[in-house]
Amino acid sequence: MNIYVGNLPYSTTPDDLQAVFAAYGEVAAARIVNDRETGRPKGFGFVEMPNDTEAKAAIEALNGNDIGGRKAVVNEARPREARPPRKEW
Repeated sequence: MNIYVGNLPYSTTPDDLQAVFAAYGEVAAARIVNDRETGRPKGFGFVEMPNDTEAKAAIEALNGNDIGGRKAVVNEARPREARPPRKEW
């Protein structure tokens, strides 16, 4: 299951995210989303957990709780919505 994790401190690393979720089960991948232009973290990321039962337990336990000093938003990731093509100027 792909899990969205929002409202993270900008200092959070993928290893930090993996460590938090590993307490609830196997973590296949953890990534932090960075701004394309600046390369700085955007304050959210995604965690991939292969076992849905473990993933749901992690979501329930971590949503609204403290991760790195901030109240995290944790839920099942939704598929990316299609966007219209960008205009070239």
